[in-house]
Amino acid sequence: MSEMILKKSDLADFFKSLAAECQLLGPVEDGGRIKFAPADPGVFLLDFQNTFMSPKNLFFPQSERLLTFTTDSSDEKAFILEDSGDKPAPRAVFGIRPCDAKAFQVLDRIFRNDQYEDPYWFQKREATTLIGLGCNRPCPTCFCTSVNCGPFHEEGLDVLATDLGDQLLLKGLTEKGEALLSKAKGLKKADKKALEAAAGQKTASEEAITVKVPQDQIPGRSVLDLFEAEHWERVHESCLNCGTCTFVCPTCHCFDIQDEVCRCDGDRVRNWDSCMSWLFTMHGSGHNPRPGKKERVRQRFMHKFKYIPIKRDGEIGCVGCGRCINLCPVNIDVRDVVRNMNA
Repeated sequence: MSEMILKKSDLADFFKSLAAECQLLGPVEDGGRIKFAPADPGVFLLDFQNTFMSPKNLFFPQSERLLTFTTDSSDEKAFILEDSGDKPAPRAVFGIRPCDAKAFQVLDRIFRNDQYEDPYWFQKREATTLIGLGCNRPCPTCFCTSVNCGPFHEEGLDVLATDLGDQLLLKGLTEKGEALLSKAKGLKKADKKALEAAAGQKTASEEAITVKVPQDQIPGRSVLDLFEAEHWERVHESCLNCGTCTFVCPTCHCFDIQDEVCRCDGDRVRNWDSCMSWLFTMHGSGHNPRPGKKERVRQRFMHKFKYIPIKRDGEIGCVGCGRCINLCPVNIDVRDVVRNMNA
């Protein structure tokens, strides 16, 4: 595991060396909001908090073509589904926050089990090297330290960068990360002073997150006990079922698959969906097991804090990024809901 120093004055050469090897993406401002996109590295941001939307779209696009087909009966391949041929190219993403990288690890476990692996997700994962950027200034709504994460968490990243003012400390975490650092220009081995400064920044950022969201009682409570808790009656009353929380969440992964046809050319497309939508669970018979707001709101929180931990060895389906808190139009706070579940 190498730990290297990069002076900010050498950032241009560093990015140029990365761009020569693969596609390079980073945090840029677009219409007053921050997102990850390919751009001139000179506009990449270092001083920002969370992006408006989760970067899960890097691996799980909002709309994604999976397969193609033709309905032309004169074609010998009529109605035969074929691979779309959309293969990801090698790329590096600079500036990923540790909570979002942790979310990718959570989704790795969702999209892979003993019977099945989602090739569309993992092809992009394998083609991507993630360079994280630790959070020197956590948001007031962050609670990552309560959900197996933190402002300098390393899980899911290939390289973790720590901003030390006039320089960055780059820590290689995986083989992909080490390979990237070995080819990059402008790096030198970190000295003891830099390592101590990075450790101090990590401690300061963790201590800045003063909000605690206890969950110690949830694992021991039965699913039915939590499912029938009285507080769901209060939580759902203000919810609009607008779906904002699910679309900005880095771990929400519900999707729908549709066949779209123009003349004889067809695409099988995967689109984001939301458990907040009544249509998501509507059966062909007309029956809906989640007919009201209460059932849909309860599903969202039970899934993240009870169902996923049961199936994924205690892994929590939330990384504490705080996006849903910031953007909920009726101010539903996931931290309060989890405290109620725990109590």
